[in-house]
Amino acid sequence: MRDPYDVLGVSKGASAAEIKNAYRKLAKKLHPDANKHDPRAASRFAELNTAYEILGEEKKRKAFDRGEIDAEGKPRFHGFEGFGGRGRAGGFGRGGFETFTWGADGPRRASGGFGGFGGFDEILKEAFGGMGTAARGRTGFGFESDDLGAEAASLTISLDEAAHGVTKRVQLPTGKEVEVKVPAGLADGQQIRLKGQGTPGNRAGDLLITVSIAKHPLFVREGSDLRLELPIALDEAVLGAKVRVPTLQGTVELAIPAGTSSGRTFRLKGRGFPARDGKKGDLLASVRIVLPERGDVELEELMRKWRERKPYDPRKGMA
Repeated sequence: MRDPYDVLGVSKGASAAEIKNAYRKLAKKLHPDANKHDPRAASRFAELNTAYEILGEEKKRKAFDRGEIDAEGKPRFHGFEGFGGRGRAGGFGRGGFETFTWGADGPRRASGGFGGFGGFDEILKEAFGGMGTAARGRTGFGFESDDLGAEAASLTISLDEAAHGVTKRVQLPTGKEVEVKVPAGLADGQQIRLKGQGTPGNRAGDLLITVSIAKHPLFVREGSDLRLELPIALDEAVLGAKVRVPTLQGTVELAIPAGTSSGRTFRLKGRGFPARDGKKGDLLASVRIVLPERGDVELEELMRKWRERKPYDPRKGMA
């Protein structure tokens, strides 16, 4: 964990108002909903919250400045007056300050009683337009008290794994490993809740796994459909051919009609991504004509004769 002053980008002499303003600005910038394709967004946002937990309350800030707690809020030694003997990560014993982690609807409180100049809920609601518990059940700048205390982790899987389902082992920041079963058809950014798998001692005890789907080298997902750019040779485009097309379910054969131009799209029914209702989308294969990598003398001569004898303008009618 970095120094909380560095995380918030303020000096050690910063006022309470400056710290609050810095947190508000960074919360907007680093919020996971604004960085959906960044797998580290949730951890950076959690680091920001931890830094504000310490610097956002006068007593905790002074304790950090005196070296009594570290950058995670842990006591540097046991027995110091005002600290709980257990020294749980992110806590101040019974008096405690709040620990926030990232969940489905924004930051979530893990332990109680944030004093000082304004808690996370108020600041983040203010920063994100006052959205509150109405955001339940969807990803957004929401704050839902029912989920306070749930912890967050992230998992990246391949498109094939997302299509067919997979079981993965995830290592938490605490070092604990949990087994996560990802169902087939999960969308990028969706979350899986593991009941009671959070850090022992937090109020909810749940763990929220945000699943990211890695970019596939061939397919682009559009809902339950997949798009594929299909390269074909010049002779296949002119004369027609049967070509093999990769899908998530295996290779299939596609008949390319004679006279097929680049950009023509073929729909392969049921060869797309499986939807959560069990149905499968389609594979949309768009043709791209590819010439030989090296120049061909005979082809060049044929094209010169073709251009002289049978000229045509494919851009006719364009401005």
